[in-house]
Amino acid sequence: MLLFPLFASAQLAPAPQPGTDLDVALITFGPGTELWERFGHNAILIADRASGVQRLYNYGMFDFAQKNFFLNFARGRMLYRIDVDDPADEFPLYRAEGRWIVEQDLNLAPAQRAKLSDYLAWNARPENAQYRYDYFTANCATRVRDALDMALGGAIHAQLIAPSRGFTYRMDALRLMRPDPVLMVLMDAGLGPFADTRLSYWAESFVPMEFMRFVREVKVRGADGTPIPLVARETVIYPGRLPEPPAFPPDWVWQALAIGVLSAFGLLALYRRRTRRWARATFATSATLIALVCGVSGLVLIGLWTLTDHVAAWHNENILLLNPLCLLLLPAWIASARAQWQPSRFVKATSFLIAFLAAFEFFLKIYPSFPQDNRFWIALLLPIHAALAAGVNWRKQ
Repeated sequence: MLLFPLFASAQLAPAPQPGTDLDVALITFGPGTELWERFGHNAILIADRASGVQRLYNYGMFDFAQKNFFLNFARGRMLYRIDVDDPADEFPLYRAEGRWIVEQDLNLAPAQRAKLSDYLAWNARPENAQYRYDYFTANCATRVRDALDMALGGAIHAQLIAPSRGFTYRMDALRLMRPDPVLMVLMDAGLGPFADTRLSYWAESFVPMEFMRFVREVKVRGADGTPIPLVARETVIYPGRLPEPPAFPPDWVWQALAIGVLSAFGLLALYRRRTRRWARATFATSATLIALVCGVSGLVLIGLWTLTDHVAAWHNENILLLNPLCLLLLPAWIASARAQWQPSRFVKATSFLIAFLAAFEFFLKIYPSFPQDNRFWIALLLPIHAALAAGVNWRKQ
């Protein structure tokens, strides 16, 4: 009888609120050296204090052995998936690669922690794990962002959708790809006007490192209803040993213009000295390579636009500069190595049309309806196309 009140009080004690024993953190990993590591990475850490179990939810998993992986990659139909890892296994891998690791503990209410944990556990089931990947709008960072925003009832979206630092998808992509200049230039050529959309903080959160910075500014409601920072504390788990990516993309427009103008004068000089064998051979080789590179590149751009789901490559204005019409001139440029060769009316008209379309692209930059930032390609290729057209249309006095 004397023990009855003790049992009664134990039975009447309220059950702990779901999520009370959970801790939530945003984990961000710095850029690596491989192509797919250049943009960094992030994940959500759910730690259960009661069981001692820690789960790292990672949306960046892909498999080269996946059926039709490279075909799907080319068509813009890549499938990524979420995976659940142990941070004790994952963190050493990033340390070995020299990539920094930052943990941001988040101020979520118990109910929000439970909601997030349940959602991630559901999402990680094999039947739910895959998602359609897009490198700008549906990648590992946007999935992490969306999951946290869902748990917070849209608070992240509400606070990040308006602010902007004026960056675009192209600017972020080029600065992060700067260590691989050839790939950076190819990427720049392949991106259309979608990549020049001015990004809010919300949209620019496709870069994990930027999302890490943006969440520092997000406020949530504390237990007493007053605004508190979403980030409770920030810890550098590993400082990394790789150099940080540049803050801004390179601006090589003037260098491109210099190369384009010098190439143009060189082509004109060679054409006017066609009486000499070495000049004919050099001109023919140069013009053939230009036509081949521009023409094939233009076909690739058209294919990306019409045959793939790479939305960022659609409506690419560089088609007017890397013009497939250049391929029509290949026989003429090859034949120009002969001393008796003279440009036909077709060659004159086609070369003029190619130069006109390149100049037309230059004048399109006046209008805000054509926002694609392709100044580099205009500066490089317009003088060259103009020189080839001027050469074959040159009338000797």
